[in-house]
Amino acid sequence: MENVILVIHLILALGLIGIVLLQRSEGGGLGIGGGGGGGVMSSRGAATALGKLTWGFAIAFLVTSISLTIISAKNSADSSVVDALGLEAPAADEETAPAVPDVSNLLPPVNTDDSLTPPRAD
Repeated sequence: MENVILVIHLILALGLIGIVLLQRSEGGGLGIGGGGGGGVMSSRGAATALGKLTWGFAIAFLVTSISLTIISAKNSADSSVVDALGLEAPAADEETAPAVPDVSNLLPPVNTDDSLTPPRAD
């Protein structure tokens, strides 16, 4: 079920991108702005149809987004990422401290004879 909704969601996203790109950039998108005419075949009628189609795609996109979120929350409610890895939880002993690695050999050797300035090129 989740895969079907995800495919529908992706198709809606691509369709929404396409519809928004088809709209006029003069403020005619989503019914905002002016324009003359009132017939179905006029620019105003096309803008209204694209606006309604955009609203429909946007509402469907939001519905699929919310439904995917709900499905994902239900699927992961009883499990954790650590459970999916199959690792055992460490014992909760207060006496054992976490192991600290030996860092004494990670530093570069220090030579006190060398100066910090580069040699002269004389």
